[in-house]
Amino acid sequence: MNIESRIKELTELLNKYAYEYYTLDRPSVEDDEYDRLYHELVALESDNPQLIRADSPTHRTGDVILDGFEKFRHPYNLYSLGDVFSREELAVWEERVRKDIPNPEYICELKIDGLSLSLYYEEGILVTAATRGDGLVGENITENVKRIKDVPLQLSEPIDIVVRGEAYLPRTNFSKLNAERELEGLAAFANPRNAAAGTLRQLDTKVVAKRGLATFLYQEASDATNDTQEEVLEYFVRLGFQVNPVRKFARNMDEIWEFIEQATLLRDELAYDIDGVVVKVNNLAQQEELGFTVKAPRWAIAYKFPAEVAETEILDVEWTVGRTGVVTPTAVMTPVLLAQTVVARATLHNVDYIKEKDIRKHDKVLIYKAGDIIPKVSRVLFEERESAKRKRKRQRVTRTVWTRFERRIVRKWTVFSERIDNQLDIPTKCPECDSKLLHFEDEVALRCVNPLCPAQIREKLIHFASRDAMNIVGLGPSVISQLFDKKLVADVADLYQLKAEKLAELDKIQMKSAQKIVDAIGSSRENSSEKLLFGLGIRHVGAKAAKLLLERFGNLRQLSLATEEEIAEIPSLGGVIATALTTYFATDGAKQLLDELENAGLNFNYLGAVSTDGILSGKTVVLTGKLMTLKRAEAKAKLESLGANVSGSVSKKTDLVVAGEDAGSKLAKAQELGIEIWSEQDLLDL
Repeated sequence: MNIESRIKELTELLNKYAYEYYTLDRPSVEDDEYDRLYHELVALESDNPQLIRADSPTHRTGDVILDGFEKFRHPYNLYSLGDVFSREELAVWEERVRKDIPNPEYICELKIDGLSLSLYYEEGILVTAATRGDGLVGENITENVKRIKDVPLQLSEPIDIVVRGEAYLPRTNFSKLNAERELEGLAAFANPRNAAAGTLRQLDTKVVAKRGLATFLYQEASDATNDTQEEVLEYFVRLGFQVNPVRKFARNMDEIWEFIEQATLLRDELAYDIDGVVVKVNNLAQQEELGFTVKAPRWAIAYKFPAEVAETEILDVEWTVGRTGVVTPTAVMTPVLLAQTVVARATLHNVDYIKEKDIRKHDKVLIYKAGDIIPKVSRVLFEERESAKRKRKRQRVTRTVWTRFERRIVRKWTVFSERIDNQLDIPTKCPECDSKLLHFEDEVALRCVNPLCPAQIREKLIHFASRDAMNIVGLGPSVISQLFDKKLVADVADLYQLKAEKLAELDKIQMKSAQKIVDAIGSSRENSSEKLLFGLGIRHVGAKAAKLLLERFGNLRQLSLATEEEIAEIPSLGGVIATALTTYFATDGAKQLLDELENAGLNFNYLGAVSTDGILSGKTVVLTGKLMTLKRAEAKAKLESLGANVSGSVSKKTDLVVAGEDAGSKLAKAQELGIEIWSEQDLLDL
């Protein structure tokens, strides 16, 4: 046997053993036999590096130092899930599903507390692994993911497929990692999720291999190859993926809630962290029928476990101005450990929230993390307030003999001092520009309406440069604050006139870093226009809405000239967004800013697939079976370029099915429904 054949044989054999060990939990060889074969492969590859295969298990430990992470544009939109926090909220979601789907069936899965991943396979070989990012653009972390031992480098079938899942750090590995960091004098990770995220952003792949990450895969992002979510998970196991075994088929709300109660009890016994339960409509055709909102699927929901609470004291309240002029109160508290991190500040939202909860200075309160992220006040401990009041009253009585005059004065002073000490002062003027604050009838927020308010301008600049907007690396809040304070920028267009020499004059900015920031600003000119639209910070226009708007209009100028009626016609958008956009673009300031940005060379065109007038415009098309000439992603892209909406399942709404070799149940269903069927050659001819 020649060397190339032996390398091929060893690679396939070791991958088979890894599948048996990690996925099936039924190893067929002893560890020493696996190690012997592995070391033989390492030796052969060292002498013949040109023969190393893409699916070689030696990638698991190979020491590579990365320069950084490239951006990766997902060919499929990776939606996030909506959240509910109670049985009542979950029941509302389930009732909405029942209105559209008679007698739906569900699959309940554990919600793994890790980092979302998307894995891309071509002919069964892992070619790309990426973070979810904003759902449209993530980061290419392929080399790091290859170091996760339970991620198959080669599937059991030579197929093209995109799968989504979660990378996590098992609790035992987390404890071991923090113990090692403590010995090295390094800060411990706050929780396993932070450790997993930090690990996958390591530039040294050897560190990733050492830490022992693991995965659970749960969704096919590419066109579905099965009819139900349950079948998808079973298929994943056959392909070689790790799938969480704890799940339940459910037919109604009572059965869903029974699983949630079981998961709550099981939570502390698991080898990994979970933060809730995901409930999905099981039938994929019904998922397709329910569709998506701008941000999330309508066919799935995440029930989040009740948040951990901690007791602390409110010391003070700070008021800050956001980019839309909303003035937000933040509680400054005695630091306390909450959900594995130290918390010293919590949002108080608005004046109505403070009044509703009757929050005062020096109150003892219970706080929690909404969605396990944002610290919020749960409730005031009024019994502690009364106890503290009685204690202060006892402390003031220092004499036993009082004149009538003294008693009257002390009584008045006591009432006055308690009001000064405890009541929160609601501001009437902007803390940044001293303008009068307004409280509009249809809003709960205090708002500064001064367009020249420095806080608003600064926050808009920070938002514009942020990751989900123009993603200008290196241009963070501290750099922007300095630029603004030194009057080097007054609006976002000024960023594109910056020179490295001026940036190098700022604190802690060297010339090399300054040039990198200027280069990043220059690169952002080429962003697709939905990034620019989101970066403008128009009220009610989020990242998803910006993408839908530019998909429809194709160009930012065209959008700026659109009417409310034209905008409101876009599915998932409505009158509020349409009014906000037309109001914004009608202002002289917005018109001037667009001119300045266009003159600065920013791209105004949408760079994604625009399909408004193709031959298949408005048609729903399903791909099924094995394609012989095109890869599935290529076929999907071609169909979308012709205007089609490519779906993963066949239903009454399907207009066309493109069937390759060995097409199964989807083809049969299409024939049963009388749907037009094309061959791969028909698509190529078109």
